[in-house]
Amino acid sequence: MEFELWYLLALPLLFAAGWLARGFESRVRETDNAALPRSYFRGLNHLLNDQPDKAIDAFIEVVKLDPETIELHQALGNLFRRRGEFDRAVRIHTHLLNRADLPARQRSQALDELGQDYLKAGLLDRAEDAFVQLLEDRHHRFDALRALVRIYQTEREWLKAVDCARQLEREAGESRYVAISHYYCELASDALARNALDEAQHAIDEALAANRKSIRALMLAGDIAAKRGEPDEALRQWRRVEEASAEYVPLIAARVADTMAAQGRQQDALSWLERALHDAPSIDLLDIVAHRATAWRGATAAEALIAKETQRHPSLLGFERLLEARMAINQNNGKDDGELRLLSSLLSNHTQKLARYRCSKCGFRAREFHWNCPGCTNWDSYPPRRVEELDVA
Repeated sequence: MEFELWYLLALPLLFAAGWLARGFESRVRETDNAALPRSYFRGLNHLLNDQPDKAIDAFIEVVKLDPETIELHQALGNLFRRRGEFDRAVRIHTHLLNRADLPARQRSQALDELGQDYLKAGLLDRAEDAFVQLLEDRHHRFDALRALVRIYQTEREWLKAVDCARQLEREAGESRYVAISHYYCELASDALARNALDEAQHAIDEALAANRKSIRALMLAGDIAAKRGEPDEALRQWRRVEEASAEYVPLIAARVADTMAAQGRQQDALSWLERALHDAPSIDLLDIVAHRATAWRGATAAEALIAKETQRHPSLLGFERLLEARMAINQNNGKDDGELRLLSSLLSNHTQKLARYRCSKCGFRAREFHWNCPGCTNWDSYPPRRVEELDVA
């Protein structure tokens, strides 16, 4: 497993510094005890010969021979964690914590490192226990709160995440309002799935109180109204998304159009979709328009609409929809469209790679839109546009 060589090279330096410091403080020690142990030099030799695993074993032997080398304990534990050897990292940091003579500052540092070991290993309950203990230490409190936010976010304990985030806002001056708004949106989504509409509305009120510009909260407010059987209110809330940011219209376009169609306003719905597509061209929006136009006006009308938009804003995904419309027309007319099917199949194999959303922070690609990146866990890092559009832009 790869690791940073400079980190391993620092181990003997840390040990030597600690050894010399202790030797200076205890000059009365016998000469043979003041000498560096042979394991230390064996470790250096292994490092020079590019044998990091043997070097680590040698330094572990140094730790066993001289358990007072706190710095080397810490460095070895961190190295094991970086290499993915979490069990060994946990053992070393636990060994440090079990020392009765460990100074309070270094005990807190060891507890922090142990919490990081558990966090990296995915043992979130144990990591939480470690970081909760560190909340009383003023030197580690903020780092502990940040770690707890990550843990609670992963475990979907949204209210606990809100509490820690707000403490960081108050005490560390950090801006956490975007994340807090999303935590309440997550609570609203969970409540909505359980049909607990009052609970969902309360969460949305809190989300908007934290961030008045939250697109997600406005969308969910419309979803709640729709589930209450209030289509006009739902449309009003979804239209607020359009007013706030046209870029996010594709995320609510299908809901708006289908709600209007359910009211017997198919023509109004399609007109709204066409206007939205004209004002803010989008592959996702074109896809929605194509399906609704085919269902409500027929394949011929849909083909004309798609062809016009594809000429205005060329894209492979748009061309694929145009082929689908033409195949539907041929099928209705009883024509053989084998060549079109072959072309559509070849095109589909390519466009599948383009029909992705991409995180603006880490580049993680996903088939579906995410408010929270699965790769880097940042909020609002996915533009609501497909990769093909982003690369062209």
